[in-house]
Amino acid sequence: MSIHESMPGPVEDGVASARNATFMASYLDSLTLVERLHRLLLDVIKDEFERLGVLEINAVQALLLFNVGDNEVTAGELKSRGYYQGSNVSYNLKKLVEAGYMHHQRSEIDRRSVRVRLTEKGRDVQKVVEELFAKHASGLVDRGVLDQEGIEDITSSLRRVERYWTEQIRYIY
Repeated sequence: MSIHESMPGPVEDGVASARNATFMASYLDSLTLVERLHRLLLDVIKDEFERLGVLEINAVQALLLFNVGDNEVTAGELKSRGYYQGSNVSYNLKKLVEAGYMHHQRSEIDRRSVRVRLTEKGRDVQKVVEELFAKHASGLVDRGVLDQEGIEDITSSLRRVERYWTEQIRYIY
């Protein structure tokens, strides 16, 4: 075999370039979809609370209450779990405490740290979001939009992207 036969030629380079361009277009489409789905999720939650006449909290706050659930957490823990940005979570926790959706208590060990947990009012919001998600899960299956295998495939793929992005952040410098 000659040296020319073992080296990539213009055809192979063109195929690789087209494959990369196709993947890049699909990747950008996926990013746009993830971003749009997040906004839609917040709109769906907002609409549910408007329908119920609960207007004193926003969709981000309702989702925060859902994510806290039965746990007692700090703002830092919510941030480290990847749910929220630091300033965003602090602001919303403050508003939820003021509105009576959460209890807060300074840590005995570290007085700078504040732990929060849901009040009964907060648990009511958590239950509304939980029921909304349950209704959607049933609808996805009942209408044939997704089955168990489909949702597992999506979740698995998104977890791999999450791990990849996390590695990029940690090892970028």
